[in-house]
Amino acid sequence: MQKIIFIGAGSMAEALIHGWINKNVVNPHALFISNRSNKERLQELAESYNVNLLEDNTHFKNADLVILAVKPKDARAAMEVIAPFLGAETAILSVLAGVSIETIEQYLGNRPIARVMPNTSATIGMSASGIAFNQHVTDIQHALYIQMLEAIGIVIEVEEEKLHAVTALSGSGPAYLYYLVEAFERAGAEFGLSKEIVRELMVQTIAGSAEMLKSGNVEPAILRRKVTSPGGTTEAGIKALESMSFNEAIVNCVRSAENRSRELARGE
Repeated sequence: MQKIIFIGAGSMAEALIHGWINKNVVNPHALFISNRSNKERLQELAESYNVNLLEDNTHFKNADLVILAVKPKDARAAMEVIAPFLGAETAILSVLAGVSIETIEQYLGNRPIARVMPNTSATIGMSASGIAFNQHVTDIQHALYIQMLEAIGIVIEVEEEKLHAVTALSGSGPAYLYYLVEAFERAGAEFGLSKEIVRELMVQTIAGSAEMLKSGNVEPAILRRKVTSPGGTTEAGIKALESMSFNEAIVNCVRSAENRSRELARGE
């Protein structure tokens, strides 16, 4: 692609920029960035990744792809601003949680539109992304978007309705895992272990467990039971989690995030 414009310069935009440049998917000179007000942030990204600042809206006319990466609450205002300047052939890739393809079409017209929910692990090429397309996306565009996202992790095509669940699971998922590590650090501190030691132990534990899950078709429950000796330390810990309704807490966590995605889709 000759010109890709990012509308929004937050963590998700940076994750995609970093991942694509690092994997040589996109030439930094083809990337233009813009946001509503934070010029310092734009300058920071331009200097870090050697990308271009969007000087004026005339660039939209010959853009191959515009990536919507603003906060969901700012989406409609951003689309109203850029709509008059878009070229007839310009496609849209949205990373906005909860903002439907139908809503994007209302503001930006019947053009190729894809909605993707990556996560910030795109920065290191480890994103887990879900993607949905409208009927105007060509086979060539479809293949290109999949290729771009596979360069920064895995991508799974789903019905748009399922993106609410993808958002709640893998989109928000890194935050849940970071929160879990915070809790382990707090627990370790109670026994005199430094934050650095706990983090090193838990990061390796999480990475190793993930590899175990990836290495075969063994169910998580079976892997768990292999670690959980009757009357042992792991069983004691599992019983403590069960007593605090750990399973229900995780389900409620995902349900709340999924509900919030639907609220955003309704403009709430």
